[in-house]
This record gives sequence, C-alpha cells and structure tokens, in this order.
Amino acid sequence: MRIYQAVGARGRRVMPARRLGGLLLTVGLAALLAAPALAATLIDNVQGYTFDQLGRLQRFEALLVDDDGRVAATGSLKTMGDRATTAIRIDGGGATLLPGLIDAHGHVMGLGFQALEVNLADTTSLDNALARLKAYAEAHPDLPWIRGRGWNQVRWGLERFPTAAELDAVIADRPVWLERVDGHAGWANSAALSKAGVKAATVDPAGGRIERDADGAPSGVLVDAAMDLVNKVVPAPTPEQRAAALTAALAELASVGLTSVHDAGIDAETWALYRKFGDEGRLTVRIGAMIGGMGRDFDVLARKGPVASLYDDRLSLRAVKLYADGALGSRGAALTEPYADDPPNKGLLFNTDARLANWMSRAIGAGFQVNVHAIGDAANAQVIDSFASILKYTGNGLRHRIEHAQVMTPADIERAANLGLIFSMQPTHATSDRVMAEARLDPERLAGAYAWRTVLAHGGRLAFGSDFPVEPANPFFGLHAAVTRQGHDGEPEGGWMPAQKLTVEEALRAFTLDAAYAGFQEGQVGSLVPGKWADFILVDQDIFKVAPETLWQTKVLQTWVAGTRVFMREGQQ
Repeated sequence: MRIYQAVGARGRRVMPARRLGGLLLTVGLAALLAAPALAATLIDNVQGYTFDQLGRLQRFEALLVDDDGRVAATGSLKTMGDRATTAIRIDGGGATLLPGLIDAHGHVMGLGFQALEVNLADTTSLDNALARLKAYAEAHPDLPWIRGRGWNQVRWGLERFPTAAELDAVIADRPVWLERVDGHAGWANSAALSKAGVKAATVDPAGGRIERDADGAPSGVLVDAAMDLVNKVVPAPTPEQRAAALTAALAELASVGLTSVHDAGIDAETWALYRKFGDEGRLTVRIGAMIGGMGRDFDVLARKGPVASLYDDRLSLRAVKLYADGALGSRGAALTEPYADDPPNKGLLFNTDARLANWMSRAIGAGFQVNVHAIGDAANAQVIDSFASILKYTGNGLRHRIEHAQVMTPADIERAANLGLIFSMQPTHATSDRVMAEARLDPERLAGAYAWRTVLAHGGRLAFGSDFPVEPANPFFGLHAAVTRQGHDGEPEGGWMPAQKLTVEEALRAFTLDAAYAGFQEGQVGSLVPGKWADFILVDQDIFKVAPETLWQTKVLQTWVAGTRVFMREGQQ
C-alpha cells in the first residue's frame, strides 16, 4: 500500500514500528496523538463495506478521514471532489476495508497474562500438557509459582479431570496453579493445595466444588467459587507485570482487527492501569469496562457513577458484570435437569433468586448496565425472571445483557427478546463446544443452544465476541463460526444445527453496529458514516465474496483507530 503524499515528522498517520512475533506493531502512540494533525487522509482503491445510517450495508471505493480522526465521507474519488485534493492519499492496493471490529465480551488482562505465562490452550493430550509445563518450569527456575491457563480435559480425550498427582510428577518443588480454558476451574499440584490449606475436611464453598478422590481428599481440581481458596494465596502480579500484560494484550487485539472490546469484569487496580495508559496515550484499542461483581470494587469504582467516555471515547465504565453459574466444560453451568453424562449433577447456581435480584437492583439504581453471565438453562431462566421483575419498574434504558446465553429454552429466548435484553454471545463457543455439549445435554435440550437465528427471529439483538482468552481473540474465527457452524476442519459437514447459521452481513453487524450499541457507542463507532471515529481495518480478502469456509483465514493487513494506524502486518508499506 503506497502513500502518495509524505507525512511530516509531526504527522499522525504513520507510526514508528517494532517487531514482535513476526508482526510489525506500531508504537509511539502517545507522541503522535499529542501532535497536531497536518491534513486529512484519503484511502482509496479499496473494496469498502459499511452500514449506513439506516443500518443497510453499503459499498465504497474510498474513505476520507478528517484531520481530527473522524470519518468525513465514503464513496469514490469522483464523489469526494475537492475535499480529497489536499488529503494525504494512501493507495489501498485493492484490499477490503471494513469498520473496526468490536468484541463484546473478552478479558483484556487475561489475554495479556496468557502471553506472559504458560499457555496450554493448544495442547492435545495430558502428556503434551505435562511436557510443556516441565519445560516451562525448567526455563523459569526462579518463579515462586508456576501459573498458566488453557487446559481442557475434553480436548485431551480424558473422561475425568486431571489430578494433583499428575502435576506433582513433573513439578513438585513449588506451587502450580492452572486455570481451565473457560476460567471456571483450576488445576493445582499438591504444593499449591498445601499453601491454600485445602484438605479433605475443607468444605465446598457456596457456588463451588472441590473435586475429590475416592477417599474424599482433594484430587487437584477446584471448580468455580472453590478456586478462590487457591487464588487468595497466589502472589499478586507486580505493577510492571500488569503493565506488560496490558501492552501484550493491546498489541494482540490490534493485530486481529479489533478496535474496541468490552472487558467483562475488572477490578479497581485494572481500572487504574487503564487510566494510566489513557493518560499516556497508550490505549490503542477502545475498552468498555464492566465492574466485576458487587463487592469492594463496585463500592470503589461506582462511587461517582458511570463513566461514559474518557480519552476521546477510548475508555468507559458504565456496566457491571455478574455471574449466575459456571461453564459446561467443568459441569458448573446450572441446568434444570441433570447432566446427561454426569447424573445427578445439575451444575452450580451461584446465587439465590433474592440475592441476584438485589444485586441487579443496586447496580441499576446506581445507573449501571447489568450484564449477567448465564450458560445453563436454569441460570438463564433465573436471570430472565430477575430482569422481568425489575424492569417492570425501571424499564430497559440501560440496555441490560445476558452474557453467553448459551443453553436456553426457546421460550426463554423469546422472553429475553421481549424484555429487550441484549444477547451477548460468542460464535466460536458453538464450534469448540459442539461435541462436549452433545455429551453434556440430551438432544432435546439443544433446541435453544447457541441459537443465533432463533434470537433474531424473535427480534433479539446479537452482540458478538469471543470470550478471549477462553477462545482466540481473532474475530474472523467468530465470523466463520457464525456463518458456517463448522470448525476450521470443515466439521461437521453442512454445519452443526445448520438452521442457526447467519449470513455474513448479519454476523458482521453483530461484530460492529450491534456490538457498539451494546456498549452505548453506536453514535461513535461501529460503522463508517460521517462524524463517527475512523476506526477501520484493511484485510486481505473480500469476506462477502470468498467461500464461507475460508472466512477464518482472513488476515488483517492494517488496523486504524481514530484515523491513526495502530497495526501494520509485516510486508505492508
């Protein structure tokens, strides 16, 4: 891609770069944001797509960005007229230009720490995972704890959870604590269990479960609230480690074309870090943060009410994240009937009806959107019941959300849609969970599972994300899953429950305009119409013309936020 007019030393359009992991990443944002802009920018020779003011998909050949980083116009060079003659012109090289993609549910710091700790997400067997852990421990002899995440006993083909004894065989000299891929279970070695004081006599906490052996002794895995028994003794990361994790996360998000994310549950320390990065001009991705729970962090962060916008719409805090249950993979999702592969277990409902309704009412009374994690059908029913009782008095002007909405009855999907609740869902959960979900649930209970088409049929609004680092942050994996209902291997043939497939346009809308709406930013981002921020990406294939099964292979060439390039893939110019 060729720049026809050079940018001055103080210009904001081209950023200095450094290499990380084979990618060319842009840095130095603080100085560039502080510098005065010299001219508008014109990007032409592109296959552009956006939604217009009425939500209709439109095509264009050129994008004109004002010198303040907002969209001036889309169209062709002919329609741009005199406005384009003084602009810095960039030849898009025929690439496809899309609005910046928005992930409506991720965990920014979790993604960053995954890059710094041992990552087991791609391990294919228990032995494979143990070998990686051993190598990591040997390479880091000074770490007092070995931390990591990503293990998945289902992917390994185990019919059980892994054990502390299996960890002890490779690392016995210091504690090991590893979160499951979904973040709803942790795997500890004996040293970690000892540090936490977890013994046979330890009682399962409310909303949690200690996995035990035949003698009742802890076997090494703690589910949901039981994880806190170990978490409370794990050394907190240093400020330097937290800053490094955020830096790594922002770079990864920009590299896959995400210009905005909704961070599903933060604490006061993380908010302070985001503010620090914002003050320094280092937020290369917009973050809509949700306060994690109704405890001390809510008391601290909600004291002055919601924060609608900071740093030119790069940071906000206007939602609260609550949990109704756990996850299917760890059998913590709350079901109305027992798990098909583990009777009589029905999972874990985290709250009484009264407590959940009280928390929701308190958050709403303080002016916050309420976003509730609910995966099992029992949890979803509880959440919808609570909203139904509260919204009779408050209305839904705060755009409340169900996070995941994963296993629901068709009747509850209709109830939630009629209440105006937003369905914050993650398409790749369907393709990665498929085999496991069929084992956990009887066929008839899948009728309302991962049911995107049913949501739209009832007039519901979809806001798509990935739940990174539970799933890869790459939104093109999500677009592919939404459109094909298949894995990258093309399985199952024809797609899983194919009646729930979406069109490319519907899936793109859920990753752009409707995700923006779910974060109160549809007036600022989500499409490329005049006056909105010029958040956009250039990609290597036209997602509306390629075979659907190749959507996941789409590569991001450049990512721009507010008219400034924040990522450029190696080989671009």
